[in-house]
Amino acid sequence: MNRFFFIVLLIVGVVLLIFGINAHGSLASTAKEAVTGTPTDQSLWFIILGIIGIVVGGLGSGLRRSGN
Repeated sequence: MNRFFFIVLLIVGVVLLIFGINAHGSLASTAKEAVTGTPTDQSLWFIILGIIGIVVGGLGSGLRRSGN
C-alpha cells in the first residue's frame, strides 16, 4: 500500500475521533449516561475507530519500505 492511503486513513481517524468526542458530549449521550452509566454505542464506536485509524495511519505513513 502506498503512503497516500495511510495519510488518508490518518485524516479519517482524526475526523472520527472528533465526531466521537462531540457525540459523547451530546445531550442524548449525557442523558443515556446519567440513566445507564454508559455513553451511547455510536460515540464509543467513533472514538474506537478513530483511535485505530490514527494508529494504523500514523504507523503506516511513518514506516519506510526497503527498496522504495
